[in-house]
Amino acid sequence: RIFVLGIGFFTLCFLMTSLGGQFSAKRPGDSPFTIRTEVMGALESRGVLRRMSDMLEMLMKRMDILARLENSTDFHKGDEARFPLDRFQPAAGLMERIQAIAQNVSDIAIKVDQILRNSLLNGKVMEGRRDQCEVPRDPKYPDCAGKVEWMRARWTSDPCYAFFGVDGTECSFLIYLSEVEWFCPPLPWRNRTVAVPSPPPPPRAQAAFRRDLARLLELIGTGKESLSFMKKRIRHLAQQWLRAARRLEQKLAGRQRDQKHILIHIGFLTEESGDVFSPRVLKGGPLGEMVQWADILAALFVLGHSLRVTVSLKELQSHLGVPPGRGNCPLTSPLPFDLIYTDYHGLQQMKQHMGLSFKKYRCRVRVIDTFGTEPAYNHEEYATLRGYRTNWGYWNLQPAQFMTMFPHTPDNSFMGFVSEELNQTERQLIKANKVSSMAVVYGKEASIWKGKEKFLTILNKYMEIHGTVYYETQRPPEVPAFVKNHGLLPQHEFQQLLRKAKLFIGFGFPYEGPAPLEAIANGCVFLQARFNPPHSSLNHEFFRGKPTSREATGTAVFQVSSQHPYAEDFIGKPHVWTVDYNNSEEFEAAIKTIMRTQVDPYLPYEYTCEGMLERIHAYIQHQDFCTTSSLPPSPKTKSPAMQSPPSPLALSPNATHLVWSLSAGRAPQAWPPVASLQVWVSEPQHTCTETCRRHGLVCEPTFFRFLNKEEVFLQLSIACDSTEYEMNHLYPAVAENVRECYLQKEPLLFSCAGHHAKYRRLCPCRDFRQGQVALCRDCL
Repeated sequence: RIFVLGIGFFTLCFLMTSLGGQFSAKRPGDSPFTIRTEVMGALESRGVLRRMSDMLEMLMKRMDILARLENSTDFHKGDEARFPLDRFQPAAGLMERIQAIAQNVSDIAIKVDQILRNSLLNGKVMEGRRDQCEVPRDPKYPDCAGKVEWMRARWTSDPCYAFFGVDGTECSFLIYLSEVEWFCPPLPWRNRTVAVPSPPPPPRAQAAFRRDLARLLELIGTGKESLSFMKKRIRHLAQQWLRAARRLEQKLAGRQRDQKHILIHIGFLTEESGDVFSPRVLKGGPLGEMVQWADILAALFVLGHSLRVTVSLKELQSHLGVPPGRGNCPLTSPLPFDLIYTDYHGLQQMKQHMGLSFKKYRCRVRVIDTFGTEPAYNHEEYATLRGYRTNWGYWNLQPAQFMTMFPHTPDNSFMGFVSEELNQTERQLIKANKVSSMAVVYGKEASIWKGKEKFLTILNKYMEIHGTVYYETQRPPEVPAFVKNHGLLPQHEFQQLLRKAKLFIGFGFPYEGPAPLEAIANGCVFLQARFNPPHSSLNHEFFRGKPTSREATGTAVFQVSSQHPYAEDFIGKPHVWTVDYNNSEEFEAAIKTIMRTQVDPYLPYEYTCEGMLERIHAYIQHQDFCTTSSLPPSPKTKSPAMQSPPSPLALSPNATHLVWSLSAGRAPQAWPPVASLQVWVSEPQHTCTETCRRHGLVCEPTFFRFLNKEEVFLQLSIACDSTEYEMNHLYPAVAENVRECYLQKEPLLFSCAGHHAKYRRLCPCRDFRQGQVALCRDCL
């Protein structure tokens, strides 16, 4: 009997546990749009209640039978009978409790049955609505029907759709396309809360210059040789960054700066992109990209902004809020970052995993792009039609969103990097210890030395040659025996070698790295080869697919005239010599002259810590690619009654060019300020970059919108028999021989690069700060 009571009690506990599980369980397949699943779960719960009530009744009957049998026996008499009767007093109480529970369960079952009948009725109504959903025909949502058709066929292609509640029904498609994406109008029967005016956002935190870089080193993380290299560089230059920050803080004189939330995603260091750089850091591989990224991190941190740093795809997805799946759905929440600094690898990863959110938020992206991306290669449709399409272009970003290592073209923003500055004592010490007959070769990989024996032999006649070529066990055969090879040196030891050497000589590769500027900053003369013909995608595999022509010929061919065009064009002699290495006499004469020439250490201001801080501060404060100004309507779309506003430009006093008129009224909000604008007309075969440079100015593509007007041709006394709006990266321009004028139809194609023998171009130029071509005089 005790055994039966125990079994009954534990059965009751088990049934109550099962009941709780039925009511509380959430099945994995449930979704915000699932009604039938919830109803069926409740119906199962109702069955459990009934079964429990039946089992309790059966238990009561069996215990009642046992009690009657016990009372009727003659075996128990007198005092002996008291023991079993006392023993069953608790059992009788337990039976009363079980009976009460059974009655309560029966009452609950009746109530649940009533509730579920009502729920089922409502569910059928809702199910009817779901089955009767029709694709709305709303002219405001022209793509709705096509998107629904796509969802019917492909909704199972990516788990992210199920994550957002799509279950294969027509209504779930429409709910997703109206509430997660924005291709369809909202469904009227959906429960939608009335929009309540949100309170104004709290004031943003202000950025304050930082005085300690320890937190930045923690943010960068560990686990890769490339990260270790960047952290060492930041530590080495820490005091220079902090001194530069104090000087810039004084210049800004307490000006308020909003603190930006910035994500830095270094895509080329992710495993998904191959990360070919990290394994080569200790083997002489190229370090230019890591030098630049280390300096970008330091500058953003010192300026006082809030940073997140990622070098893995998983971390990127987590920070962005990417839903599970294959990347076809939008982010699960608004993007929490004001700016994202990445590279082409990271840009591709973001596009693959952000769905429609990539198009929405791409205006916040800044792409670190070593060689630059010109507008003709950036505009997808135009690049495809005109043969400018490459492996890296066609992103349809604003060209200034691409940030370069050197100021190749004003179409892109010049990011740069920094070289170590010397104080006066160090400069004097370097001059005193220079060895006029010592040369260091630019090239840490043995392959760079291959085939260079001829001019190395000439150089060896006059100078002791030093190399820093990586090797593991034995000397590389490409390095001649008369070269003193130090192997791969740590950065500070390499700096000491440069401080002693007179000459730093390049062999034509790598292109446009930071080392020549470091050598010049340490008092060396940089000798490099002139490329004849220029190196391009037609004759060098390295340049194939680069999204820039470097404007040398006006064709879709990237080409450079020397190993380091910036050093050649912006620094020049006596610090930089560019000669034809195939001409032995010219090469030998240059070496003799260099040995006799005294030069001081020189570093352009734009490559100092202060110069880089100035640029990045100005970009963050003033560049806004999420709000763009529209072009004036083309002649075909103008209303006859529409009058063009008077031109804000006026002819200069010497009648050679146009300037911003002082009588134009209030100047528009623009950066750079329009007061710095000058409009010049190029010669045929000249780019706007060249045209502005000839007048001591810099081409400024953001000003094109002010001169993309018919009246500007008239102000410059240019006769136009016809004026057309077309997509062409050379417009606005005039074909003078036929008196045809052309205006730009597509703002993304405004470009300082490119030229043609047929056209003279209208060129927007501006002034610039001494030593800082990226900023006008009033841009800071």
